[in-house]
Amino acid sequence: MKKCRRCSKPATLHITEIRKGEVQQLHLCEVCAQKYLAQGNPDSEDSSPDMNVEELEASDELACPHCGITFRQFRSQGRLGCPHDYEVFETELNQLLENIHDGAQHCGKVPLQTGEANQDHFRLIKLRSELQVAVKDEAYEKAAALRDEIQQIESRIRTQTTA
Repeated sequence: MKKCRRCSKPATLHITEIRKGEVQQLHLCEVCAQKYLAQGNPDSEDSSPDMNVEELEASDELACPHCGITFRQFRSQGRLGCPHDYEVFETELNQLLENIHDGAQHCGKVPLQTGEANQDHFRLIKLRSELQVAVKDEAYEKAAALRDEIQQIESRIRTQTTA
């Protein structure tokens, strides 16, 4: 079974195009196929650049210099080859996550079994990354509020571990 070139779901539409004398196949799931068909001719000026067949082919051939896995292999296996793949395929993985989950950042629930200390640690990690973004964006008031919240949680963690 073929997988969608955009999101790795099972492909339901299989398109064969002849461009510049070359045969190119495009396999898409239902959602991606609707987007592709709604945009019309992929060569037109107003078409979405992320559905361009040539760009999809190029991203499929992108390979990690450390482990040698290609993005096409990742899409077919569903597994990356090494930690460096996250950097090598960053753009493609972000597009994939955006398409599948409507976002690239986890904002889900924390398992109920985790204790309050673990939830505080999860919250600290999130706040620290938000703090880095705020400082980078020079949003110093927000950064100060985040710093204060981080200090409160760290203080609570210290009292829990000494008790």
